[in-house]
Amino acid sequence: MGLIERGALAVRDGRIAFAGPEAELPAAFACAESIDCGGRWITPGLVDCHTHLVYAGNRAHEFELRLEGASYEAIARAGGGIVSSVRALRAADEATLVAESLPRLDALIAEGVTTVEIKSGYGLDTASEMKALSAARKLGTLRDVGIRTTFLGAHALPPEMNGDKAAFIDTIVTDMLPAIAAKGLADAVDGFCEGIAFSPQEIARVFDAARTHGLPVKLHADQLSNLHGAALAASYGALSADHLEHTDEAGAAAMAKAGTVAVILPGAFYFIRETKKPPIDLFRKHGVAMAVSTDSNPGTSPLTSLLLTMNMAATLFGMTVEECLAGVTREAARALGLGHEIGTLEAGKQADFAVWSIGRPAELVYRIGFNPLFARIRGGH
Repeated sequence: MGLIERGALAVRDGRIAFAGPEAELPAAFACAESIDCGGRWITPGLVDCHTHLVYAGNRAHEFELRLEGASYEAIARAGGGIVSSVRALRAADEATLVAESLPRLDALIAEGVTTVEIKSGYGLDTASEMKALSAARKLGTLRDVGIRTTFLGAHALPPEMNGDKAAFIDTIVTDMLPAIAAKGLADAVDGFCEGIAFSPQEIARVFDAARTHGLPVKLHADQLSNLHGAALAASYGALSADHLEHTDEAGAAAMAKAGTVAVILPGAFYFIRETKKPPIDLFRKHGVAMAVSTDSNPGTSPLTSLLLTMNMAATLFGMTVEECLAGVTREAARALGLGHEIGTLEAGKQADFAVWSIGRPAELVYRIGFNPLFARIRGGH
């Protein structure tokens, strides 16, 4: 993990100017303002690289149905699931979306999170998708946090399409994506490649369109079945492929070759009581970088604690302390295409870091329901 005992960080103009042993701190910083952290640990600011944070209402009733035995797929096919969130988001105005989403964002910030990715995907028409992305951008003006927005139009089929997936993909490619790109509302494009969502061929059309607009891609892949979504994402040089419970060795090898980050989402695995674990050992074998994220959303992971997410990744999937900590810092930054800016403590990067009242780094993964954050610094403030 590159641990440094008795370390020092120097910040100038919002950037890290020095990171290393205090004994090697350049003399030029001797007259600078000095803050003694009292022997506490400092990490990069945490990065939540996969969320659906902007939505209206909740799906607590579906939670009850699952407790009574209904499957996620059965609920979705009966008109629940993502489509129920679509109805709620379409009925809400942007101010309502911002107001409902702020407490969720505040919960993440309170745990040392300095950058959050927020996906659309609950609008499923041009105006509603743009409203959701605009609300996500607005959150970044109301709080001192980095926001990255992702257009997830290919999330589910809206009811008005009457089962015509091809026509809806046409709408995404010819209407939604051009309008969103023209307004600069999205930093990336995502899709849901699954039997209850869209086929690899349909996702490929969306990704081809994303290329024409110069937008990088990400993919919800291999969550409920193996449609070889991980390999598809890798073939497009995707920033990340996410979920990945059913990814096979060929998919892992393709991701490693492409440099596509595997985003591990234990919250959804836990909440919908899945039993198929993501192939962590395959990712290790092939050297696939692994990020860890909350997947905060109303239906399958109503989770707003990245600290708890790390514990889940360790206890449910056997990830190590080092893998978990790298997964919410360095690798999460890479999954957003921001590895050059954030995610590690090194000279030249943005001064985003967190100070923790802990005795050793393992405490950040070990504890459950406890927040040891002492201070959160973003851009040097």
